[in-house]
Amino acid sequence: MTSLALSSFVVFGSASMSAAPKPGDVPDTLEQRLIACAACHGKQGEGATKGEIYPRLAGKPAGYLYNQLINFRDGRRKYAVMNYMVGYLSDAYLQEIAEYYSRLKPPYPAPAAASQRTLERGRMLVVQGDRSRRLPPCTDCHGRELNGRAPAIPGLLGLSADYVSAQMGAWKAERRIAAHPDCMARVASLLTPEDISAVSAWLASQPAPSKPPAVLLASVRLPLQCGSVMTTSTKARAQKPPQRSAQVLRGEYLARAGDCGGCHTVKGGEAYAGGLAIPTPFGTLFAPNITPDPDTGIGRWSAEDFWRAMHEGKSRDGALLYPAFPYTNYTKVVRAEADDLFAYFQWVKPVHKANRKHELAFPYNQRKLLVGWRALYFKAGEYKPDPSQSPEWNRGAYLVEGLGHCDACHSPRNMLGAVSRGDVIAGGLIPIQNWYAPSLTSSRETGLGKWAVSDVVDLLKTGVSARGAVFGPMAIVVHDSLQHMTESDITAMATYLKSQAEEAEAPEPPHFVVTDKQAEALVARGEKLYEDRCADCHQRGGEGVPRIYPPLANNESIVMRYPINAIRVVVNGGFPPSTQDNPRPYGMPPFGQDLSDEDIAAVVSYVRQSWGNRAPAVSPAEIAGARAIPVD
Repeated sequence: MTSLALSSFVVFGSASMSAAPKPGDVPDTLEQRLIACAACHGKQGEGATKGEIYPRLAGKPAGYLYNQLINFRDGRRKYAVMNYMVGYLSDAYLQEIAEYYSRLKPPYPAPAAASQRTLERGRMLVVQGDRSRRLPPCTDCHGRELNGRAPAIPGLLGLSADYVSAQMGAWKAERRIAAHPDCMARVASLLTPEDISAVSAWLASQPAPSKPPAVLLASVRLPLQCGSVMTTSTKARAQKPPQRSAQVLRGEYLARAGDCGGCHTVKGGEAYAGGLAIPTPFGTLFAPNITPDPDTGIGRWSAEDFWRAMHEGKSRDGALLYPAFPYTNYTKVVRAEADDLFAYFQWVKPVHKANRKHELAFPYNQRKLLVGWRALYFKAGEYKPDPSQSPEWNRGAYLVEGLGHCDACHSPRNMLGAVSRGDVIAGGLIPIQNWYAPSLTSSRETGLGKWAVSDVVDLLKTGVSARGAVFGPMAIVVHDSLQHMTESDITAMATYLKSQAEEAEAPEPPHFVVTDKQAEALVARGEKLYEDRCADCHQRGGEGVPRIYPPLANNESIVMRYPINAIRVVVNGGFPPSTQDNPRPYGMPPFGQDLSDEDIAAVVSYVRQSWGNRAPAVSPAEIAGARAIPVD
């Protein structure tokens, strides 16, 4: 069974739920939830080769698999599809996934042949090592029978020579990184390319192991320090968190609401230490360190300095800040809450990490030009409640327009990067990232007009609802920010958004033209692909399964002017984020490695023209363009 979960920045859907299958109709099993993984690694974790090598997962030690998933999630291992797939899954869910695959019975291929000379060289290195280079034998860590040691050292048998060679090469080239100290990086650095070829060939020539992995006992001394083993074996000591004042607690909540960590924390890095690259059409900016380090952070700042940055968009020294820091929204934050935020950032762990200089093209690297930009597009001022509206509506407006800075993504921008004030939250293509953030207005065609407030609350709070699920950049916002907010605040935001007027008709963006005859052929081809690949999860009528597989019928997200979100989700797949109320989300497999550009254009065109959906077909050329976009 496979799934096609059409996502926008948010996945919107408006199919009638009356005839839809119930969540209880979908097996609550990891096998079902991990369909996304099976697409590449096989239904039983047996691995596959589809142009690229997808390694066997079955039977490997749970600690080893967990370490790899964490490394992918936190960016130490670089493989774009995996970085994206597990990017917002919790530690607990990744541990459960690792344990699931470790329990599956591993299939082993027949031993491969190689020249005797190569085999002997490989055997010597694996069994005896090379003392002259201080290179230990593989058996010292991976066991005498090379079947691994639980919980964190994998077996080396039953793997193809190409796979072993590719992994060793990645370590040697520093493309693969494990927890410090990275013992495999040291081993790889000592091996020549000929050594790696010989070791890979000898390992692939051996029969399957006859025993399960041994348990790594505390008395066993490994020849090298292994960060992965140390991380897995050492139980974290429970430490009582330091006392936090009421003001710091309020500030922590506000930092979550503003998703400050989304820009100021590099994935897998120290909280708020900065360094995250923010690509724009004008060049790349790098988020600064906002920890209380006195030399590289904001440790020498006063509450007044922080207020000036939030309210006026000026740094401590008076320099004008680039509006990638959304002070156009933050100016609406009241002084008391700005002080709470400052108290929290003075409390977090100080990190000594120098700020990286922005890389902007001329003339955008001239800060003095911001004077003109600010005169046109910025007016300082705290939020003033609307007395004609309810307290809930005003709270929602304060969060959406202020700390939440929703218009930063969900509005079109002009040629100078400013939000088009006539189309605030009317939807917009996010520059460089190429995800389309849909309208948050009350439009019945492209926005929230058909949604109940409860559906909006579910989506923002949990990442899934009866009408859709979040992928792409919105998954980050839900994972890092919205799930941690109170239900009353989320309800206030939903109430405010539902009250916003429909946007004016936006001009049709340029797109590839598909003739009627081409569209007819694409839709016919797509119908067959949908039946084979998608209907098991999203149902034959496109109604989906509430909170599990998003509906596709009458889905505003599917028929948006820009089809980029639907295309990217079919190509790349993904999981909604793990949240407190949806900790184990069901996944969407990537089809980019299995389907051609023509196939993907066909199935997206079929979905855009079925069950009441009315949108133009997409061209295979659009699929080729989407493949070239970085996954995350």
